[in-house]
Amino acid sequence: MAATRPAPAPAAPTATRPTRSALGQWNSAVTSYYVLAGATALLLVLGLVMVLSSSSVDSLAASRSPYAQFVAQTKFALVGLPVLVILSRMSLRRLRALAWPALVGAVLFQALVFTPLGATENGNTNWVRLPGFQAQPSEMIKFALALWLGAVLARKLPLLHEWKHALIPAVPVAAGAIGVVLLGGDLGTTLVLFLLVFGALWVSGMRLRMFAVPALAVGVVTLPLVMLSGNRSGRIKAWLHPQTVDQGGLGVTYQSKHGIWALGTGGWGGLGLGQSREKWGYLPEAHNDFVFAIIGEELGLLGTLLVVALFGLLAFAMVRIIRRHDDAFAKITTGAIMLWLIGQAMINIAVVLGLLPVMGVPLPLVSAGGSALIMTMAALGVVLAFARTEPGAAEALAARPSVFRRSLAVLGRARG
Repeated sequence: MAATRPAPAPAAPTATRPTRSALGQWNSAVTSYYVLAGATALLLVLGLVMVLSSSSVDSLAASRSPYAQFVAQTKFALVGLPVLVILSRMSLRRLRALAWPALVGAVLFQALVFTPLGATENGNTNWVRLPGFQAQPSEMIKFALALWLGAVLARKLPLLHEWKHALIPAVPVAAGAIGVVLLGGDLGTTLVLFLLVFGALWVSGMRLRMFAVPALAVGVVTLPLVMLSGNRSGRIKAWLHPQTVDQGGLGVTYQSKHGIWALGTGGWGGLGLGQSREKWGYLPEAHNDFVFAIIGEELGLLGTLLVVALFGLLAFAMVRIIRRHDDAFAKITTGAIMLWLIGQAMINIAVVLGLLPVMGVPLPLVSAGGSALIMTMAALGVVLAFARTEPGAAEALAARPSVFRRSLAVLGRARG
């Protein structure tokens, strides 16, 4: 009888690490926090790099140093960074308590533009000159109005189905704050503020038919300002009929044409970082309102798509906070900030692409400008605070050891 071969022993089970699917990672409680923080950091770094590149020629001509504007922008970023961190660590109660003082202080600061401290630039009286620096109070009104609308509308949330509670006091107070900015002639900032108010009212759940009053107010205020101002009406005519209004291309269409040429010159991959031709005195405001054109020229279509994708990630994170958060104040304030930042970015890009007339609206986190950068970082700090308080986010962040602690643990194992 043939000997039978013993059956092979079953293989020992191999230890497997549980893996989390990509979908599970996007559904994590801390996804909003990390997406928001990552997109903000990347836009900030990209902005500093592009300010250095786009302003080097003008800085060299003005101060004999190509780094003058870049150093100034870096200082503003270093001021905004602790503001962002502090606000991101504040509780919802403290942020809510900050709403009224912030709005009153911002409006009073904006009123200083009508005193001898006020300064006019590019036809807008929207700056305050203080010893050693100047500030743009309208940027502070954006931040303060977003907080204030969130606090007031959240408190009146059960009554917003009635028009008198939906519109009062939100619309009159917001109109007063916007009116102070409008008196300085800054129509671009005014349009962004209208978007901010619309975002807050929309997220609060106000009925669609109630938007008729704010929309009518926007039309009543905006149309006369455009028609009575030769500068603004000229920009719109040049945008609609560029060939007939400015046949030589050296007048009101000059900036728009050079912005389009910069984008077209960049092609797919761009001319290379620092290789822009338009920044050599051809494109006005190359480091500010038209920095997106320099991005297209130096980094090409891929660079511009990267910028659009990063703003898309900011929008994704904010929409996620609005949908997931259980606090009405956080939802409404996030909606206001989202329409402010994403709406302003869309306006800026549309102007550079020639889809809108030139209106002097900077690209958030990317364009040069101290007041705008600091207040944008402050707003994103507030949204990061909301992301930290999403359901389950605080526990998930507390359970994750820091990079420093993980590094110590790895070193400890290696020595053992």
